[in-house]
Amino acid sequence: MTELALPTRRDEAWRYSDIDAVAAVWPIAPAKRITVAAGEAARHHLLQDAADGATAVHDYVIHIADGASCHFHILNIGGRFGRVTLDVTLGKGAHFELGGAIVGGGDQTLEIVTTVTHAEPDATSGQTIRSILGGKAVGSYLGKIAVARDAQRTDAFQSVKAMLLDRTATANAKPELEIYADDVKCAHGATVGELDKAALFYMASRGMDPTTAKTLLLRSFVAGVFDSVEDEVVRERLENAALLKLEALV
Repeated sequence: MTELALPTRRDEAWRYSDIDAVAAVWPIAPAKRITVAAGEAARHHLLQDAADGATAVHDYVIHIADGASCHFHILNIGGRFGRVTLDVTLGKGAHFELGGAIVGGGDQTLEIVTTVTHAEPDATSGQTIRSILGGKAVGSYLGKIAVARDAQRTDAFQSVKAMLLDRTATANAKPELEIYADDVKCAHGATVGELDKAALFYMASRGMDPTTAKTLLLRSFVAGVFDSVEDEVVRERLENAALLKLEALV
């Protein structure tokens, strides 16, 4: 078997990556495969919390059969370079939901890269991504929704928002639509901003110290991503890990 060549920044999916960090673990392990049978419902989550200086690459190939659904939640916070990719294919009347959060600082490079293919009619998908970045961290979301010619009545959206704690941090967002059907409803949006100074002033005027005020605002910004996690233990684990990372940044 021929070994795959190391990607470069000329490759669109690796444009913002830390290629030196990738080279240290190349070739990466084969993608994990998830198949959701017709009519079934599946829930998955990933806490990417690699050690400082480490490189972590997690690839998933997900097939959701007719009438099935899959909810996936991601918290990407660890390592020098942390990358999570999802390649999802939807059958007729299937549903895919992604809630993802990136929280990074220092010199970290953290990425979520998705391709969601609506291959059959009447499928739906939603992707909600929130990023909080400080220091010189780079956080990227590259997400593609591909609608096949016969995938009529597709309903899909991407919502991407990033919060920069320092002007030296970088947020990259590239939502993309590739549509060949004509009866579809697809939308995407991306925004990058900073903490609301008026809200911080209001909280300070009520006696709240700046660190606590920032942490509360950031926690509310990212917490909604995990509201749909049904398993309370899993939800608390993700939320607590995000909170610990936020406290380290502010």
